[in-house]
Amino acid sequence: MTLPASPYDACEKVAARVGSLALVRYRGNDYSVPTRHGHLKVLVRGYIHEVTIACGSEIVAKHPRSYERETVVYDPLHYLALLEQKTRALDQAAPLQGWQLPACFATLRRLLEARLKHGGREYVQVLQLLETFKLEELMQAIEDALAFGTIGFDAVKHLLLCRIERRPPRLDMETGDARATLRTSRIAGLE
Repeated sequence: MTLPASPYDACEKVAARVGSLALVRYRGNDYSVPTRHGHLKVLVRGYIHEVTIACGSEIVAKHPRSYERETVVYDPLHYLALLEQKTRALDQAAPLQGWQLPACFATLRRLLEARLKHGGREYVQVLQLLETFKLEELMQAIEDALAFGTIGFDAVKHLLLCRIERRPPRLDMETGDARATLRTSRIAGLE
């Protein structure tokens, strides 16, 4: 016989439904998915070392497989969209417990919450950048923002993009923010 046209996917496939806490049960353990997929049907693929969860044709979550019983495997990034609306839950949210971030993140959070009315929301927006960018890149942008004294989501994002694109930042040092500069450069057609 000839070999199959596509490679064999050596895993157990199980249909499941996402619960109200954005968790999917597989083999006695719960695995998180992004909150936007709550109550949807998903396909769980259990590999030897990994569990992947797909909604339709899109893989929405990957976790290391747990062989313990009744454990919950969280990815903190899955819950950031919800925490942006409920910022008071930042300290008590179970998915964030044990999430080790560099010290500059705690410094940024403290400064944002002290200076801005919605500082917690801006901090969660900064954390959401981890969905797209690497931790090291975001850490460098936060350290740059702290060094420049530009505390805010827009400033961190601007410094992050400038670092990746290898171009000099344009910050309005009078306001300590990137917003005015970003608006001005968009109007001028520079961004």
